[in-house]
Amino acid sequence: MARHMVRLEITDVRPSVLGDPLLDITLADGGDDDRPPPAARRIWETWYRGHPSTPNQWASLDTQGRTQWLNLTRRHPGGPDSSGGTHHLAGRFITDLPGLYCALGEALVGPGFNIGRGWDDLKDCLRGQRGIVGPFTLVWHDADIARRALGSLDGPGRSSISFEKVLQLLERHRVNVVLD
Repeated sequence: MARHMVRLEITDVRPSVLGDPLLDITLADGGDDDRPPPAARRIWETWYRGHPSTPNQWASLDTQGRTQWLNLTRRHPGGPDSSGGTHHLAGRFITDLPGLYCALGEALVGPGFNIGRGWDDLKDCLRGQRGIVGPFTLVWHDADIARRALGSLDGPGRSSISFEKVLQLLERHRVNVVLD
């Protein structure tokens, strides 16, 4: 699934109670900035049962949980680049930026895969660096929910990603977007 380094510190070394030449060593947690937060436990348990084959298993997670989902799925890129066809985007779950990237990843490359965790990753994906290139059709279901959520993220000191900006990017990369 993934690897995380655990930093341990030796806090004590003494002759072993089992005798020479053994030593008893006491270790302490040295901390780790890369360690997954407790919110990731549910995600890891889901993935431990196997690669997700049903969509939207990330949808009930909060923003931090969705970010952790993206962190885990980045280790599982999609297959070879494809083009054409019709893809369906579950817009009702796009209530934050991680939700946008989770939903797009599933719509474009399948459950448990992702197209990245940010705007530049999305552009790379649409250029054929993560599983799909235009032309293709994207049916964006419940687009009004995503439009409202992404609109509330736009503004001073907030994300500069808006619903319209996402649509423009998709159309620039020969994606026929059908708003549903």
